[in-house]
Amino acid sequence: MDTGLADKVVLITGASGGIGRALADVFAEQGCRLVLQARRRFDELQERVAGRPWRERAVLAEADVCDPAAIEAVVSRGAQTFGRVDVCVANAGVWPRASELLHEASANRIRETLETNLLGAIWTVRAFMAELARRGARADGCGAAVVLIGSTAGRFGELGHTDYAASKAGLLGLVRSLKNEIVRIDARARVNMVEPGWTVTEMARAELEQKGVIHAVTRTMPLRQLARADDIARAVAFLSSPSLARHITGEVLTVAGGMEGRVQWEPDQIDEQRIRRETGRFEDR
Repeated sequence: MDTGLADKVVLITGASGGIGRALADVFAEQGCRLVLQARRRFDELQERVAGRPWRERAVLAEADVCDPAAIEAVVSRGAQTFGRVDVCVANAGVWPRASELLHEASANRIRETLETNLLGAIWTVRAFMAELARRGARADGCGAAVVLIGSTAGRFGELGHTDYAASKAGLLGLVRSLKNEIVRIDARARVNMVEPGWTVTEMARAELEQKGVIHAVTRTMPLRQLARADDIARAVAFLSSPSLARHITGEVLTVAGGMEGRVQWEPDQIDEQRIRRETGRFEDR
């Protein structure tokens, strides 16, 4: 099935993380050209991309999404290199591992979480829209696409991670507002969000290794399994596709095994060892 993504230019923030790396691979498979941003582990990203067959179709940029000028420079560099930027995936984010009640969490932790996850997404999309306004819509009618990476924490909340949940919940307001704004500069442009649940990435690996955590996070899922980074990346590619998702905007696609707010499974019905085997090693590729 043709996704219509071939030769499109895709900006991916947080490209050095587990989901970011999967996003790069999935979009590269579709023949896209890539603008990959990272702040942490940029050297690892460079080394990884150097070994990929699509390395000549990628521009790498070390920048902080919390700095509006820095992310504007990344988008500008991508547009100057490839002629324009067609898809924006605001993936960069942080999840403080320590479980702390709101009154126990430091002001610095709360500020960093909100600045990275919420303001970082705002600055990223703002820079993308500004560049889109300068370049104009594509002549072939393939509208631009923005996909934000949210979290089920933004829907259900997360004990001990109020800062994270609030930062991800704020993205919904961004999606619902930007879908009405972006069409003022590109009549076919779309804005959506992918909302992952527990996903096996380096950020979550240490938590998932703890005894009982798999039971705790899968007991409300009809599908008793954990997401892989590829599951999230392919959902993003679908929403970015100008052919498969051309009439979808302002929506949230949850990739969380049907997670909901009630218990589905008791401890003796969840086989942690099977889930571990099926998911693979709890580490990024």
